[in-house]
Amino acid sequence: MPAPKLAAMNSKSVNASYHPVSVLLHWVLAIALLMMIAVGVYMTDLPFSPQRLKLYNWHKWAGVTILTLSVLRLVWRWTHTPPALPAKVVASMPAWQMLAYHATHGLLYALFLIVPLVGWAYSSAAGFPIVLFGVLPLPDFVAVNKDLAEMIKPWHEISAFAMAGLIALHVGAALKHHFVDRDGLLQRMVPWLRNS
Repeated sequence: MPAPKLAAMNSKSVNASYHPVSVLLHWVLAIALLMMIAVGVYMTDLPFSPQRLKLYNWHKWAGVTILTLSVLRLVWRWTHTPPALPAKVVASMPAWQMLAYHATHGLLYALFLIVPLVGWAYSSAAGFPIVLFGVLPLPDFVAVNKDLAEMIKPWHEISAFAMAGLIALHVGAALKHHFVDRDGLLQRMVPWLRNS
């Protein structure tokens, strides 16, 4: 994915926001991912029961839905250039923070795809096919292989926790820009903050 342009905005686009579709995809995925992480942590400690099986099925359905939305978001990002960073941000952000900004975004986009794909691979290898919403069987991502499933299983958890950590970093940085730096960066994704 090409890095966003670092050029400062001109005077007419200082307060330019992301496209409404970008904003919608961002917040729908943000809410879905936070719920998925919370449910994922909760369900792993449940004893074997119909409730646990139901939660695992919902988790898989949500994972496939998030994967689909993530692909749509990535395609949208590739075809719609985001607004340039505000001049104040470009002027004040140290080089290491700019690097962290781009690296965090790139890694998040990668993990949005990796986490559900690894989960899908584990489910397939363990012999638990995904039947979307209980009616649409999806193809196995890999062949049934219990040894492979055991190898894959921890990577779903590791990648999910890595994504959770990056989300926390992303949220923390956004709040810093809004409340400490007051540079208008968060307003690009939360346009209604301009009126608050």
